Amino acid sequence: MFYRRKVILALLQIFEGTIDKISLQKLLYLFTKYQAKPEYDFIPYKYGCYSYSANADLMAMVKKGMLSETTSHFTSNETTNYFNTLKDDDKKLMLYVKDQYGKMNADALMKHTYLNFPYTAINSVKAKEILTTEQLEKVNNSRPKSNKTILFTIGYEGISLEEYLNRLLKNDVKVLVDVRNNPLSMKYGFSKSQLQRFCNNLGIEYVHYPEVGIQSELRQELNTQADYDKLFAVYCENNLTKTISSQEKILKLLKEKKRIALTCFEANICQCHRKYLAEAIENLPNFEYEIKHI
Repeated sequence: MFYRRKVILALLQIFEGTIDKISLQKLLYLFTKYQAKPEYDFIPYKYGCYSYSANADLMAMVKKGMLSETTSHFTSNETTNYFNTLKDDDKKLMLYVKDQYGKMNADALMKHTYLNFPYTAINSVKAKEILTTEQLEKVNNSRPKSNKTILFTIGYEGISLEEYLNRLLKNDVKVLVDVRNNPLSMKYGFSKSQLQRFCNNLGIEYVHYPEVGIQSELRQELNTQADYDKLFAVYCENNLTKTISSQEKILKLLKEKKRIALTCFEANICQCHRKYLAEAIENLPNFEYEIKHI
């Protein structure tokens, strides 16, 4: 079993086996804030800090019968002592979280996280109800804002879905432009339908231009930078010269929305075609903007 799932089961265990869904996300968030390497990352969502990945794990454990779910709560069906399977530091952290926050209800936990981590509340539907005008102003001031026109590029290799989405939010990206030829991924959250839904939930538009991608069969046997360079030389000659109309559409989108991001898989920009696509767009007439890799 994944260690991160043991953390969830241990948390439920020390709270007598059941926690309401909002409180569980908040308690898990507070627990991970103290970890040197957090088990989960979180995005600012409808009720504040929220982890899609934690929810996916919860759903997987419900499907296996390890947990039961109602509209408002998760309950553990396990008899194993998962708390005892945690690392010593995590045991101490979890007991600290229970001691400090265990008596707070969902609204109190929301308010606590909103006050201490105002960025988590920027998309909250509850913030206006539970915060004062002054406290709400701090939340609004935590919302990333910029009017500068920038063409971003981003890869999702090696980072969580939540870290990826936070990079988009913190750079005030308005539109995510998926430039993969085949927008499927074995990694949770990054297949087209999932990624589109998660972006839309956060107010980020999603569009897909498969024609500017590289077909999967051409991406085999890429072991050295020289292999990548050969691939991209072919890409520049055979694709970029034939997809100028799509590049012009992306440039038009940039001018309209001001902050858009080209996305593909690779973390290393020198091993991804989005670098060459961005440069091709940069060479179009009337491009006078910044390119930034995030």
